[in-house]
Amino acid sequence: MNEAFDAFLQELQRHILEETKRDFGEKVFERWQNPFYMGVMRDADGHAKVKGICGDSMEIFLKFDNNRVLSASFQTDGCGPTVVCGSYAAEMAFGKTPDELFEITGESILAELGGLPKAHEHCAFLAAASLHATADDYMVKQAGKRRTETAPDRT
Repeated sequence: MNEAFDAFLQELQRHILEETKRDFGEKVFERWQNPFYMGVMRDADGHAKVKGICGDSMEIFLKFDNNRVLSASFQTDGCGPTVVCGSYAAEMAFGKTPDELFEITGESILAELGGLPKAHEHCAFLAAASLHATADDYMVKQAGKRRTETAPDRT
């Protein structure tokens, strides 16, 4: 009985994986199985967490060097498509200035992925909103540093 149940579970899993590949495409499926840049960055220069309309949340962490993204990572409690979109948003951020990060949109993430089923397109917009909020966080911190560094010494 145990062997029959194991065989049933293996067949069910194979069917689910095939259906997922068909519905989402090979590129999305592969990144879903092996997301890049996932994890918390402890020394991030910019960080933000955004909650989406579906209840998923995404955090993006950025490290800058000479005002360009040196490294990026993300964390989410969301579904597979949210993981994929966070992974692509982080990847697309590399080498960008804070202003250039705002050119990464939900639409551009969807284009990079080759699209998502309509019911999951909001995941790309959550990733873009998280990236933009992180760029905002970095720019606010930099503005604060510049004011502090250029303020005359009044002591």
